[in-house]
Amino acid sequence: MSTTAHDRHVHEFERARRRPIGQLLGDFAEDASRLVGHELELARAEVTEQVDKAKAASAMFGAAAVAGLAALGALTACAILALALVVDGWLAALIVGGALAVIAIALALVGRSRMRAVSPPVPDRALKSVREDVAAVQDGVQAGRESNGGGHTHGA
Repeated sequence: MSTTAHDRHVHEFERARRRPIGQLLGDFAEDASRLVGHELELARAEVTEQVDKAKAASAMFGAAAVAGLAALGALTACAILALALVVDGWLAALIVGGALAVIAIALALVGRSRMRAVSPPVPDRALKSVREDVAAVQDGVQAGRESNGGGHTHGA
């Protein structure tokens, strides 16, 4: 019959009780340091992923600006001159300007929707993992207190 997880924890706890406190503290410090390092690596990876998404969304805003400026320069002059053959010059300029504004707004809305799809650069997975680690340490401390005289010892 295989041992259960509870049996393994009891065995590990009993083995740990027999070790000197200095060795336990040293092991704890080493494990905590290693854990913090891994959590920082995870956080860095999550933030990098979100920053990359933000860069892509920002590129859309840049594309919108370039397209708007190119259209403003070349097509504005051409369209106004062409429309001026049919309507007054001021009306031709108004029609062309309105059309370019609609294009620029559409491009900006696409960029905004992509920017909203980017979540804030918060390392959610790393934070969740840290919370789980803290809870596990708290559970271990509580179990140690309960097994050491029912939690009635103060100090030492």
